[in-house]
Amino acid sequence: MDSSRSWVFVIGVLLVMAITGFALVWVVQDTINNTVSPVQSITGDLGTRVSQVMNPTPTILPDPITIIREVRALARLETIQYSIEKVITAQTKQEPFGFLFGDKLIFVAHGEVIAGIDLEKITTDDIWVEKNVLYVRLPEPEIFVATLDNEHSYIYDRERGALTKGDINLETEARKAAELEIQKAAEEDNILQLAKQNAENFLYGFFRQLGFPEVIFENRDQLPEG
Repeated sequence: MDSSRSWVFVIGVLLVMAITGFALVWVVQDTINNTVSPVQSITGDLGTRVSQVMNPTPTILPDPITIIREVRALARLETIQYSIEKVITAQTKQEPFGFLFGDKLIFVAHGEVIAGIDLEKITTDDIWVEKNVLYVRLPEPEIFVATLDNEHSYIYDRERGALTKGDINLETEARKAAELEIQKAAEEDNILQLAKQNAENFLYGFFRQLGFPEVIFENRDQLPEG
């Protein structure tokens, strides 16, 4: 009987020690977590601030004053749009010491060219009617917009000489050349001729809806008879 009570007492003590140990471990673990979490948070915040200092986000501050130079009414009929890509190579000081002082970049330019006719240039002498036939003499087609798409244009590659920081104006010159080349490419692809054809097709349907049974487009060098 005494032996049985002794075993019960020992088992009870072991259970109490096990529960106490488990509670102690849980308290220590909770304390460590509560201590480490603020440290990790501080470390993360510090890392974020260091990253912001090393790679700052640009701040754009537009001038609140707006100056309107000119206001003009437009009557442009845009009839065609080209989307063009050109690769421009700009370089300076390449020979014979290009590897020391040279600067070279490859610029991939995306641009738009819009052409049409300016209806504001039509006068009363450019429209006349003869025997139910409407004669129209349209202005010469022209390019309204030839510009770069800055969102999709980018520098593909740039090589600077070992002893130079590069020409600060090289990219600007490349962009200027790209705009000229984009417009030139559109002109060589007959954008003006297509703009004229599209304008005539559009206005032909427009004048027919106004009730004219026949519409004839004359060239600018032709004068009305009589």
